[in-house]
Amino acid sequence: MPTLFLPLSRLARSGSGVGKLLARCTALHPPVGTGVSEKCQPAYRNLTSPAQLSTAGMSTSSADGDLTSWLWSVYNETKRQTEDLIPAISNNFVNPDTIFSNNEMSLQDIEIYGFDYDYTLAFYSSNLHTLIFNIARDILIQEHRYPEGLKEYEYIPDFVVRGLHYDVQKALLMKIDAFHYIQLGTVYRGLHPVSDKEVIAMYEGCHVPLEIMSDFYGKSSHGHTMKQFMDIFSLPEMTLLSCVNDYFMKHNIDYEPVHLYKDVKEAIGDVHVRGIMYRAVEADIEKYICYGEQTHAVLRKLSENGKKMFLITNSPLDFVDRGMNYIVGKDWRDLFDVVIVQADKPSFFNDRRKPFRRVTDKGVLLWDRIHHLEKGQIYKQGNLYEFLRLTGWRGSKVLYFGDHIYSDLADLTLKHGWRTGAIIPELRKEIKIMNTEEYVHTMTWLQSLTNLLEHMQVHRDAASQAVIQHWVKEREDMRSQAKDIFNPQFGSLFRTYHNPTYFSRRLSRFADIYMASISCLLNYDLQHTFYPRRTPLQHEAPFWPEQTSAGAMNIPFQSTRAGSE
Repeated sequence: MPTLFLPLSRLARSGSGVGKLLARCTALHPPVGTGVSEKCQPAYRNLTSPAQLSTAGMSTSSADGDLTSWLWSVYNETKRQTEDLIPAISNNFVNPDTIFSNNEMSLQDIEIYGFDYDYTLAFYSSNLHTLIFNIARDILIQEHRYPEGLKEYEYIPDFVVRGLHYDVQKALLMKIDAFHYIQLGTVYRGLHPVSDKEVIAMYEGCHVPLEIMSDFYGKSSHGHTMKQFMDIFSLPEMTLLSCVNDYFMKHNIDYEPVHLYKDVKEAIGDVHVRGIMYRAVEADIEKYICYGEQTHAVLRKLSENGKKMFLITNSPLDFVDRGMNYIVGKDWRDLFDVVIVQADKPSFFNDRRKPFRRVTDKGVLLWDRIHHLEKGQIYKQGNLYEFLRLTGWRGSKVLYFGDHIYSDLADLTLKHGWRTGAIIPELRKEIKIMNTEEYVHTMTWLQSLTNLLEHMQVHRDAASQAVIQHWVKEREDMRSQAKDIFNPQFGSLFRTYHNPTYFSRRLSRFADIYMASISCLLNYDLQHTFYPRRTPLQHEAPFWPEQTSAGAMNIPFQSTRAGSE
């Protein structure tokens, strides 16, 4: 098994990390005029208290110059030693095919596996987002009488990221962190950024009060003015909102932002409700659906190991059947014990009133009362409470996979005790970025510089503060650079500059495990236990070695080990 090097988070917090670098720098370059003797230098090495450094303050102007020189020598030595760490850190590439755990869970306990369809079993090409954007844009023009000039706008594939919030009344798209703070530099009106000064003026700071945040499912309702976009299908909707806002502002057209939001929402909804998208995909399935050979392998593996499986999707039968025939084969229904289409999630998980209806292969709804959910049959609507009664599939022996944190996973984990797996396709791209030399270099020095600031801020004289403010500016520039590596407008899906995003907060609460695709299951046997990393809380000392998810940090998967033996 390869050696595991300390992750950056531990490096930054441990006594043997950046603090030790600072201590060594201080020992090598003690500030002149402080009267530090050899007997006192161990205190500098340990840096056990920033107060120890505050005693290094100097009273004369000549001493100020010596102190600033010392600060820069510490900075340079810290940077040099940080550079020495980068090759070792760079060897710890994260495997994009890892399953990451928020909550300890053993596959040995799982008897039943459930799946959503869209972006869980079926993955779509970027052509689908362009299709949704174009159809919704044309609906706005033809049916809502929006200007013909909107046809000038095309879908911008990398403009937005999932998990953003939209202020319906102010027509602003932004990223918010787990503590309800807006990440400055990620607020857009139309296709253009809003200055930090204007954002702070509009919101009287950066905090968004709870009462105007979106409701439990990320929707803007009951007085909530913030809508959160949580599913992958929302990317074209956010882009269309931005483009329409941009057109109106560019042409000085006075408009009501609330009406614009509702019109765009309705147009996007019509693309799905009217079946326009479904028919387009079915007509050219190879253009829109990525062939899912690994999806078939996962389902076959579970079936061969005697696991029960079910499918609950909001998509209609014809659309699902056409896609599954393409991904798995014509016998796809034989793999599932229960198939439910047009389930109307998340209402499916809460509304007890809707009964199941059986659907024939030709899409005809039958009227008979459902007493059993039979293998090989297709059912429509229904509700989870009836599903539980008819199947008896309750509690932690059920694991359900979906891509929508709210609609697919929240109710299942909070109300019914099912285990949940989030499918986050963006993970693969973000991990590949995190594995690049540019990102490792940027984040390693950013962590070191942050710790340097934390220790050296105790020097309050004007000369020292001028140096420290220079470092603060460098840190701000590096934080923006780190954001831009992921997405120039909004950065990473999972982090603001430092804090987790609002999306990450929900992901960690509602998903026991998460991964880029269900194909990641092929790397683990069905007795595998997923252990979350025990990262120290802010008040805890890192006495234990931090662990990483199996396969994430150069630890070979079972299949890799077997192939090498």
